[in-house]
Amino acid sequence: MTTLIRVAEERDAQAIADVYAPAVSDHATSFELTPPDAAEMKRRIAAVLTQHPWLVCESSKTVAGYVYATTHRERAAYRWSVDVAAYVRPEAHRRGIARALYSALFEILALQGYRNAYAGITLPNPASVAMHEAMGFKRVGVYHQVGYKFGKWHDVAWFERKLAEHLAEPPEPIAFSTLRAGRDVDAAIARTQQLLTRENG
Repeated sequence: MTTLIRVAEERDAQAIADVYAPAVSDHATSFELTPPDAAEMKRRIAAVLTQHPWLVCESSKTVAGYVYATTHRERAAYRWSVDVAAYVRPEAHRRGIARALYSALFEILALQGYRNAYAGITLPNPASVAMHEAMGFKRVGVYHQVGYKFGKWHDVAWFERKLAEHLAEPPEPIAFSTLRAGRDVDAAIARTQQLLTRENG
C-alpha cells in the first residue's frame, strides 16, 4: 500500500467532495446542509491555496483524507490565527492519517508565520476530541445549541493550539502560494511522510 501526503490539486475535487459528503448528509459534523459537488470543491481548493495550505493523504491512489486552514476572522488583528479542519474516510480511520496530515499542516503554518490554530467540533464527538487533544489542542469554550440540524440543536466545542511563539512584533504571514515556491513545504511534508510510512508499514 502506497500512502503519501501532498498538496491538494483541483483534480482532487471529486475525491475530496466524496470524503466530505458524509459529514454533511449523514452527520452534524458539518453545519452545511447540502454536500458540495466537485465544481464547488474545486473552487474552494483554489481559493484556499492562495493563502493557506490544503493537504491530502493519498492511499493506493485514492484520497483517504485531507486537512486545510482558513482565515479565523476577517478583522486585521486576527490575521496570525487560522481555523483548521480534518476529514478522513471512515475505512481509513485509526491509521494515523489525520495525525500525520495535521502534523504537516501545523509545520507549514508555522513556517508561514501563523501563531494560533482553532478547531470547532460538533458535540458529542469523543473520537475527534481525543484526536485534537492528542495533537496539542486545548478546549477553550463551548457554543451552546449554536447549530440546528437534523431536527435538533447542537453544541460546538472550540479548541486552540499554539503554532509558534507570540513575538512582540510578528512578521506578516507569508501566503502559501509564495512559500510553496521554495523547498520548505516539500521538506515539511517529507518529514511527516516518514512518520506516516512507519505507521502504515
